[in-house]
Amino acid sequence: MLTTRFCETFGVEHPIAQGGMQWVGRAELVSAVAEAGALGFLTALTQPTPEALAAEIQRCREMTDKPFGVNLTILPSIDPPPYDEYRRAIVESGVGIVETAGFNPAEHMPEFRAAGVKVLHKCTSVRHAMKAEQIGVDGVSIDGFECAGHPGEDDVPGLVLVPAAARRLSIPMIASGGFVDGRGLTAALALGADGVNMGTRFLCTAESPVHEKVKEQIVAGTELDTELIFRPLRNTARVASNAVSRKVVEILDGGGAFPDVRDLVSGARGRKVFEDGDLDAGIWSAGLAQGLIDDVPTVREAVDRIVAEAEELIARRLPGMYSETGAGVSREGAGQAV
Repeated sequence: MLTTRFCETFGVEHPIAQGGMQWVGRAELVSAVAEAGALGFLTALTQPTPEALAAEIQRCREMTDKPFGVNLTILPSIDPPPYDEYRRAIVESGVGIVETAGFNPAEHMPEFRAAGVKVLHKCTSVRHAMKAEQIGVDGVSIDGFECAGHPGEDDVPGLVLVPAAARRLSIPMIASGGFVDGRGLTAALALGADGVNMGTRFLCTAESPVHEKVKEQIVAGTELDTELIFRPLRNTARVASNAVSRKVVEILDGGGAFPDVRDLVSGARGRKVFEDGDLDAGIWSAGLAQGLIDDVPTVREAVDRIVAEAEELIARRLPGMYSETGAGVSREGAGQAV
């Protein structure tokens, strides 16, 4: 069995996480991830109130008795959500794992610590990962430039970011951005990660609570079919390429400001995409990983396949390429690399 420090720290069977996704991290998906032996996260701000979050946590508990967590994304806002109340709902519901993202979670740590909640912080740079370790989080999820959502402004892909972070951290770290299969999991472990975080792959599963047309579009899409919006505002986000996201890029590249695109990027419009299947209704997140996705499996099928492929690579194919004599790979083995 493939077990890492991530599995031991967060109490899950497989070194795979389903990170928080706005409008997507609901009980149906998260319970399926938990039942498959991976770590799923409800998304706190998908729920309109802290009370609704508490109800969703209870609903998820009725679907699984395995560990799951809640994502609390902390972002700047003119009218911010009541983060303290959401945090309290998480703690009072007895959730044992939280994924924090966005701003520094330091102000939330004392209450999480007092309640014995383990914290996995999502970040996009080595410096932010080191800071998260300093304030006492239990693990980090580090996003490479390939990821959906916000990859930060450094534009460092996972192939460099993951080992750069691994050599500076002592806490468990999982890699995020571009991971969909056992090859990616094996590569992440080789680079120094303790597992992988997947968003787009879990978005495109049978239990994902989004319209089938969204899943069909991910299967049809390639690694070229995303847009980086908000670049001139230094708040880069990777989203699916559609009429709206291309218009946003055009306006901002032409000198426009956020008020000029505010309506186009509203959360209500993005939610409409997921609920109604109107792919041009608003912006919606998708990573470069969609270029590696060609089916809509159940969550269990996806997780089992990823783990089996990784175990096969680690136990069989890779050892077969190594020779203590230094003779190298035989001609018959050529082309067998991961």
